[in-house]
Amino acid sequence: MAWVYILECSDGSYYVGSTRNMESRLWQHQEGRGGAYTSQRLPVRLVYACEFARVADAWGVERKLHGWSRAKREALIRGDFAALPNLSRNREARGPREQDE
Repeated sequence: MAWVYILECSDGSYYVGSTRNMESRLWQHQEGRGGAYTSQRLPVRLVYACEFARVADAWGVERKLHGWSRAKREALIRGDFAALPNLSRNREARGPREQDE
């Protein structure tokens, strides 16, 4: 089993990660041992987590989330799945005609 997670840092930024042991990894982040980014932005708060059967799947979703805008990550955190397609950066980059096709 593996997890993808999003932490909200003390400065309001988001950190996206993946792990095999959510409890241990969250503890590491909260203790300042989870990595340079979060250690400079304590405390952190877990705002989203999703479990996967395969590590490769969790890692793949983590990679995707790194490319998402703040607004799209916040929609995921809220569980507003209907909003996700409209928040896609690719959709924003296309012209109005292409979006409707």
